Amino acid sequence: MENYGNDPEPSLIRSCEETRVESNTFALDSQMQALFNEALKAAAFAYAPYSQFHVGAALLAADGTVYTGCNVENRSFGLTICAERSAVVQAVSKGQRSFVALAIAAPDSETPVGPCGACRQVLSEFMTSDALVRFGGSGPEQVNTTIGALYPYDSLHELAASLRQ
Repeated sequence: MENYGNDPEPSLIRSCEETRVESNTFALDSQMQALFNEALKAAAFAYAPYSQFHVGAALLAADGTVYTGCNVENRSFGLTICAERSAVVQAVSKGQRSFVALAIAAPDSETPVGPCGACRQVLSEFMTSDALVRFGGSGPEQVNTTIGALYPYDSLHELAASLRQ
């Protein structure tokens, strides 16, 4: 398996225009890059015999624990499990319910690849709208954003919260 590790220069990391992610501080950027590096490592374990498209995810729990996941394909593509949901399922099965950051690495793509719609829905179940997300490919560019920017107008999440009160 290939070594997908790459450390982009900080100037090549951009923030989505519609978000207000404060990624200028060295400590935050360093933490998110470390999380992204964990996602790169996880991508090496992907089972992708059909697409040859490896994806890894690293999910930071509120208690500081990092959970990783990779995509697991099936010849019936609808049954494929994305890396992001793989990480969430692993964490939830160990009792975690609250996450503060996510990194997604798609080393087989030169450009950054964000989470699919199904993953955005699942992530919104366990992450607040201001939770940080970084995603990137094999190229130098990475994107910093939030769950709220990826999944705006989360009215069903708000409705569920009001029903629990």
